[in-house]
Amino acid sequence: MQEELMPEETGRRGRQGFASMDAARQREIASKGGSSVPPEKRPFARNHELAARAGRKGGQTAQSRQRQS
Repeated sequence: MQEELMPEETGRRGRQGFASMDAARQREIASKGGSSVPPEKRPFARNHELAARAGRKGGQTAQSRQRQS
């Protein structure tokens, strides 16, 4: 007789971590997004030009990687 598995147990490792939590718990955690970092440690929130430069730099890196492939 084969034991019937629950849907979350049918995968290789089953549902773990964030995926295994109920939706209310996931929303509770997600709503905290970044709140553990004090405002003075968030340079992009205070300096728009710094954020813009970082975004351009990231975009240039992504473009150069696409050209390499």
